[in-house]
Amino acid sequence: FYLERSRGRNYEAELQRCHPEVALVEFGDYHPLKPIMVTDTKTRRGARKGSTSSSSSSSSSVPPDPLSSMLDGTDPLSMFAAASASETPAMSHSRREKEEEAVGPDFEPWSSKRGEILARFTTTEKLSIVTAVVSVGKAPSPGSSAVSEKVRTRLEELDDLEEGSQRELLNLSQQDYANRIEELNQSLKEAWASDQKVKALKIVIQCSKLLSDTSVIQFYPSKFVLITDILDTFGRLVYDRIWTMCSDPRPLPDSFTVEDVNDTAKETCLNWFFKIASIRELLPRLYVEAAILKCNRFLNKSGIQETLPRLTAMIRGIGDPLVAAYARAYLCRVGMEVAPHLKDSLNRNFFDLLGTFRQISGESVRNQLVLQRVEVPEYLTLYSPAISWILQCIAYRAPEPLLTEMMERCKKLGNNALLLNSVMRAFRPEFVAIRATDFIGMIKDCDEAGFPKHLLFGSLGRSLACADPPESERLTILNEAWKVVTKVRSPQDYINCAEIWVEFTCRHFTKREVNTVLADIIKHMTPDRAFEDAYPQLQSVIRKILTYFHDFSVLFSMERFLPFLDMFQKDSVRVEVCRSIMEVFIKHQVELTRDPVILNAMLHICKTMHDSVNALTLEDEKRSLALLIIGFIRMVSFGRDFEQQLSFCVEARATFCNLEPVLVQLIHTVNQLAMETRRVMGGNHSRKTAAFVRACAAYSFITIPSLSSIFSRLSLYLLSGQVALANQCLSQADAFLKAAVSILPEVPRSISVEGKLRSSESFLLDFINNFLATLLVVPDHPEHGVLYLVRGLLNMVQDYTWEDNSDAKVRVYISALPLLAAMSQETYLYSIPKVDSNETLYGGDPKFLSEINKLCETLIGQILDHLKALGRDEVRTNADVQRFCFFFLMIRSVLQKVSRGSPCSPAPEHQSLVYKLGKNICASHIRFV
Repeated sequence: FYLERSRGRNYEAELQRCHPEVALVEFGDYHPLKPIMVTDTKTRRGARKGSTSSSSSSSSSVPPDPLSSMLDGTDPLSMFAAASASETPAMSHSRREKEEEAVGPDFEPWSSKRGEILARFTTTEKLSIVTAVVSVGKAPSPGSSAVSEKVRTRLEELDDLEEGSQRELLNLSQQDYANRIEELNQSLKEAWASDQKVKALKIVIQCSKLLSDTSVIQFYPSKFVLITDILDTFGRLVYDRIWTMCSDPRPLPDSFTVEDVNDTAKETCLNWFFKIASIRELLPRLYVEAAILKCNRFLNKSGIQETLPRLTAMIRGIGDPLVAAYARAYLCRVGMEVAPHLKDSLNRNFFDLLGTFRQISGESVRNQLVLQRVEVPEYLTLYSPAISWILQCIAYRAPEPLLTEMMERCKKLGNNALLLNSVMRAFRPEFVAIRATDFIGMIKDCDEAGFPKHLLFGSLGRSLACADPPESERLTILNEAWKVVTKVRSPQDYINCAEIWVEFTCRHFTKREVNTVLADIIKHMTPDRAFEDAYPQLQSVIRKILTYFHDFSVLFSMERFLPFLDMFQKDSVRVEVCRSIMEVFIKHQVELTRDPVILNAMLHICKTMHDSVNALTLEDEKRSLALLIIGFIRMVSFGRDFEQQLSFCVEARATFCNLEPVLVQLIHTVNQLAMETRRVMGGNHSRKTAAFVRACAAYSFITIPSLSSIFSRLSLYLLSGQVALANQCLSQADAFLKAAVSILPEVPRSISVEGKLRSSESFLLDFINNFLATLLVVPDHPEHGVLYLVRGLLNMVQDYTWEDNSDAKVRVYISALPLLAAMSQETYLYSIPKVDSNETLYGGDPKFLSEINKLCETLIGQILDHLKALGRDEVRTNADVQRFCFFFLMIRSVLQKVSRGSPCSPAPEHQSLVYKLGKNICASHIRFV
């Protein structure tokens, strides 16, 4: 009995023959992808019409560029180059000056502070709001005096507004107040859109008056934010209207001058300023004029420069220091938008503010605070947004000597804590860090009654977290700061300040100092479970430590690090902290580790994440946690101590039993461990290593049934069987393969893939094909007969419930025929070293070949029965014909391979049936057409 072998193949020679020919292109030849170089048009001024600016090739065979030919010899890039070349030095200097004057992206805008102020300054007190009852004036009758009558009517309306046509809303909550202000903002826009300019002005004036009300003083900063939004809207509407009047017929450029503005626009602009000047009360007149400050550009070149000092002087007439401070803040805000280069006005504004500091400790302010039951420290914090904004405007791109001047002024005011705090937060951290020792001395001299010193040290710590002080002063700075921080009694105030200084400690010191800081935090936050109210700050401490400590052997050697983690007792927060630690570990742990300190700590952290999984946990959350734990497992290696590695996997299996992806990774790790043992031993196992690889196989065999995914179990049974076979563990390999065959009936007909149900046939067929390829090298068990695994697999395929009209079962039979043909050869296509396959066990025994022949006869009979069934069915679609042809060609190809002198040749009637069926294909196809 002889089976013809496969033809020999030289893959390298076939690959060379399949390569496409390479055609070399010379440099001078035209190529469509060759770049076209654009040259300046001024050098081609005499070129003929339609010529291009391409200089890529001088060959006459080059076709013209269609894009360049459409530009009539000029292209946009060349036009820009010519424009830049023709720019005069004066124009260039002017443009550079404007670029320098503009506020850059490094300036923190007011919009970024708005939300913080609204969230910080809240109240539960009832608020009141006074609004105008606005009526629409009658239209003037036509005639010569129409214009004067219109003006008179508008002035009367403004007088009515100030004489009492108002309505007061009482007992408003904070949210109701904000909603009412938003309604006024919307009414302003609607009035403007309907050309009721007087009504719009009335709304703005009435809102501005609200800023003089300090009856609920804690809410004043938030009130300022809400009302200045309306002022901003009004200023933008007025400016856009005048701009539109100047843009007819051509649009006004951004860098326009007074000469570009027409008379109508100037008259309208003057009219607005005259209306505002007629407002009787100081505060609304000041705010409304500041809102349209930008409109001075339409009147004269120095309008803004002249108006800012005047408005600054007007603020001196405001009696309430808090109201005056926020008025100065608004003026600085508008000034930075329209004229950031006018720093003199900003400085004068700030110096005026310093002059009002004596009023804060005056009798009228104290009486107001007693009446509203507000403490002095709380009252001083109300100034913080205004002073910080004013100082930010002054300190923006300011030279370093200005900080020295500010520090001197603070000393003259007796080191006013509120001012000192704002100075440290406004100036660049580099300037503050250099003078850190001086600031500490000034903080010591401050009066702690009005503004707590720990807040000052917090501001200093923020600057030192961004810039480094002199190295020789760092330890002194930390000691002086921590002396104050550790004396803070309130746990919330303490942790707010300690959190800031943790970063400075991690940045400049070793684990010893960081461990001391952690111990102090634990000491302050443990009593009365104060840590439960400070989880965000404690999480920030962990993040800052992880930012600077990437060596986890150093991190976990801190005595207080794990006790610090124990303060996170809220499940969600604890899991989030553990997740952040694992992410840093996976990102920065480059080398494999066996350090027991790291392993014990990381196992504890991973167990915390694992134990948080319950029935309500989302699949995405489970997947995310599993990936982090898998990342840790992959970083664990005990080198040649394979037994210790296996012990670690056993412990991990017990710890992470609820996360299936982790169990799958552990099985892969153990299989890899067995193969690494085989590599070290060169395939020649000793008694000890043979027992070890059998223990690895036992580990996998015990773990795989705990998996819920049927395809994970199938693939791991097959993979573990292959590993066992490679390590000469024949009985273990046999058990794995039998287990895989036994669970085939459990495979569902459909599975969920990315949330969608898909047929499982394609996955099952892939597995069976891999399984069949493995069976070639698996020796038969002496107690179970010839080809018992092949027969068992085919029986399972026969009994499996396939989908209706499915060809999957026949595909399996067709895939099994090449396996049986390969098994009948004297030498197998591949083998496993030191494992005797059936070619050695049977040695071409006729009985063995006879069994193969019988099995082939059975399979071919099943396949041909399927073909006959297809031939009997009426052909309805082209797909039916294609399906029939596919199986016919496949079975013919297989029969040609296995029937040439093979012991498993099909019967003559089967051969004739194959060709008879093929002869009828054309007829079936013709009937369908």
